[in-house]
Amino acid sequence: MNHFLDIHKTDAADLRGMIDNADAMKQARLGRPKAAPDDEQPLAGRMVALIFEKPSTRTRVSFDVGVRQMGGQTMVLSGKDMQLGHGETIADTARVLSRYVDMIMIRTFDETILTEMSEYSDVPVINGLTDRTHPCQIMADVLTFEEHRGPIAGKKVVWAGDGNNVCASFLHAAGQFGFDLTFTGPAQLDPEEEFMGLARQKGSRIVVERDAYKAVEGADLVVADTWVSMHDSQSAKERRHNLLRPYQVNADLMSHAKPDALFMHCLPAHREEEATSEVMDGPNSVIFDEAENRLHAQKAVMRWCLGV
Repeated sequence: MNHFLDIHKTDAADLRGMIDNADAMKQARLGRPKAAPDDEQPLAGRMVALIFEKPSTRTRVSFDVGVRQMGGQTMVLSGKDMQLGHGETIADTARVLSRYVDMIMIRTFDETILTEMSEYSDVPVINGLTDRTHPCQIMADVLTFEEHRGPIAGKKVVWAGDGNNVCASFLHAAGQFGFDLTFTGPAQLDPEEEFMGLARQKGSRIVVERDAYKAVEGADLVVADTWVSMHDSQSAKERRHNLLRPYQVNADLMSHAKPDALFMHCLPAHREEEATSEVMDGPNSVIFDEAENRLHAQKAVMRWCLGV
């Protein structure tokens, strides 16, 4: 049994296998088979619980569709439905769900909920997002980069803005896939030192550069994410905007990266804030390929978890 909790907790060879499998399944659905397509129905007869304590569009739809494409069924549960960790302990919930379903995907707030769920579950648990990391998104991002530009190993990725949970998983991926990452953003929103250290230990060059224009020089990929959380107060949103305004990804900033540098954003986006529509809809943007690839990458993750 394999849990998929974080990129740095998963063997690099297994991660590479998932990316290759995701690409093969995508190509097969497009009529360009590179390996066994997903019409083998590897999840036939399987039930997957999808637990959402946080609202979701892409995660919910992509996991639901992915399970169905592979012949399985889903049970979608909200935190309100379950009162997760309130009416019953996480450990007991995990033990009970393990008797009913074959796999659990959870999108939650506190990382400890994920880790406790996996500790007491007898079936694989997948991290659909926590406040600290978002590994499924980065698997989709690696897949997207490689289908447009080839191997990501040795490339320069620039993260502009807030060193949040998505940035954390990008740092994990830097170490596991062998690319370099430069963070550009205000000091108050730096990524965790632990995550930067993990990537450096793997041999990746991790740089913090406050000047966004210097940061993107030589970049193969520039990534942005929303500046505010849906749970932030109005005053918190205003403070964040003031801090992050110098790190907006616009056409002028992108002109300092490589001419063929890609732009990514995991969505949803606040256009004209963290990135302009000119960039998001421009020729170097792959944001909608990136969104689609959540489906293919997560299908590969689920197959790896179940060994099918």
